[in-house]
Amino acid sequence: MDASERIFKYHGLGNDFVVLDRRRTGVDINAEQSRWLCDRRRGIGADGVLAILPSSRGLARMVVHNADGSIAEMCGNGLRCAVKYLVDHSGQHPALIDVETGAGVLTCEPGYGDGGVVGVDISMGPARMVAANLPSGTTGQPFVNAPVPGHEGLLGTAVNMGNPHLVLLDQPLEAAERLGPGLERHPAFPDRTNVEFVRVDEDGLTVVVWERGCGLTQACGTGACASAVAAVLAKRLPSNAWLRVTLPGGDLRIRVPEDLSDIRLRGPVAFVFEGVVALPRAR
Repeated sequence: MDASERIFKYHGLGNDFVVLDRRRTGVDINAEQSRWLCDRRRGIGADGVLAILPSSRGLARMVVHNADGSIAEMCGNGLRCAVKYLVDHSGQHPALIDVETGAGVLTCEPGYGDGGVVGVDISMGPARMVAANLPSGTTGQPFVNAPVPGHEGLLGTAVNMGNPHLVLLDQPLEAAERLGPGLERHPAFPDRTNVEFVRVDEDGLTVVVWERGCGLTQACGTGACASAVAAVLAKRLPSNAWLRVTLPGGDLRIRVPEDLSDIRLRGPVAFVFEGVVALPRAR
């Protein structure tokens, strides 16, 4: 018999998540359960599942399960949703919250309004241009505005925001659906990659993201950060300024320091509903 479990639905700019609080048991879900929860016809429907687990390093540990059952190291929109859930169910209004993620412990600043937390400012940590899950991991050299192997005329920048990204500046946004699936699985990225298609505007960026394990989504926090990093490195936008990044679901604000040491992300978050589901038992 399947086990009943309370679930909570949140979204950040339409990037939607099912939140499961597993701090009492400390037991995570598996890939089959994640796929079922994210199924928009047979389950709840979401871009991902956020498992909230106990942590000795922060208020909680967040594990991000993609819709295809894989695990993402980090998710900026998901982290905002996790922070809102944690605050909403704490009975307190903390100024700062530390949450353990696959990208390390990240400090989050909830923004309060009617109904509790309405936005979150996140210290996303450094942007890494050399990492084991990037093309540069094999050469020790950053992959910046470089030809993408196997794609003539395509230039990309590889950025690690705790998870891997391939940022394509000045690419048609409508190309995301056509090129995204193949680029996600480009052999130069050993763990697959998120892919950003970016238009550089005078006052910011317009971005469409093909998310690893999800496909096209309404928003991607780490993708917005990676896109801003690539634009700053290309000297198309200034460092140390709050940059607008417009995604299909709305706007985020990103600040990129000149040394890439601590990328900041600021954006809204919303609660959708809660309920009880008969979650398939782990097998």
